[in-house]
Amino acid sequence: MQMDTDIYRIEYNHVEPCRGCVLIAEPFLRDQFFGRSVIFVVEHSVESGTMGLVLNKPLPVMLADIMCDCQSTEDIPVYRGGPLAMDTLFYLHTLADVQDSLPVTDGIYLNGDFEAIRRYILQGNPVRGHLRFFLGYAGWEDGQLHEECEADTWMVSRDGRPCLRDDTDRQWENALSSLGDKYRIWAGFPQIPELN
Repeated sequence: MQMDTDIYRIEYNHVEPCRGCVLIAEPFLRDQFFGRSVIFVVEHSVESGTMGLVLNKPLPVMLADIMCDCQSTEDIPVYRGGPLAMDTLFYLHTLADVQDSLPVTDGIYLNGDFEAIRRYILQGNPVRGHLRFFLGYAGWEDGQLHEECEADTWMVSRDGRPCLRDDTDRQWENALSSLGDKYRIWAGFPQIPELN
């Protein structure tokens, strides 16, 4: 019986990254920041490169641990957004009326007036599905991400809208499954195959 090794070839690398897309790491990528990561691209241009936030790497802290004036009735997780500027807080949200927010894609915004975000939280409004906080970001110089996509490191999904809705520890597997049956197989691939 011949094994079909073609199931491990990425066919989505011809899709160019853009603002609002999602990058999904291939299953063999071994990197403490990017292994099995799902990254929401918040900025992409030929001139300035790419900025993204890793959606599925929670830190062992909550927002109240780093911003003591943001106590909430629910624990609000903070995610490792990437290896750059890890002392800087970034946030994605669905709150269109927050001043100075940068629109990323339909209904999703980056940063903005933090006082408005803080008030939203303190008033007991729902956070899950509306806000996500990150320390640090992922960045690529001009052309670097394109090279990584050409090397089959990333699959690109144009639909970044679910990025705030899926906060489970299976976000990478769910993102793969959304690309179709071929990639659903990857979700079961062991993270360190030689240990199996």
